[in-house]
Amino acid sequence: MHYVYILKSQKDGSFYIGMTEDLKQRLTEHNQHCSTYSSSKAPFDIAWYSAFTTKQLAINFEKYLKSSSGFAFRNKHLI
Repeated sequence: MHYVYILKSQKDGSFYIGMTEDLKQRLTEHNQHCSTYSSSKAPFDIAWYSAFTTKQLAINFEKYLKSSSGFAFRNKHLI
């Protein structure tokens, strides 16, 4: 499975959108400052996630959530 997820920073309340095949491991990596973005925003909680059967579907939905219309959709329906 491929997961698209939204993390919420406990530090400043900001959100991060990403995609992974191992959601638990990826959350651990974000919280251990393994990514550039998350190094200043950790710790994170999972605010929302969804599983997709194909990588391409997950990529497409992640890109949508990062777009301006996806931003509005996220705020109204997901978080």
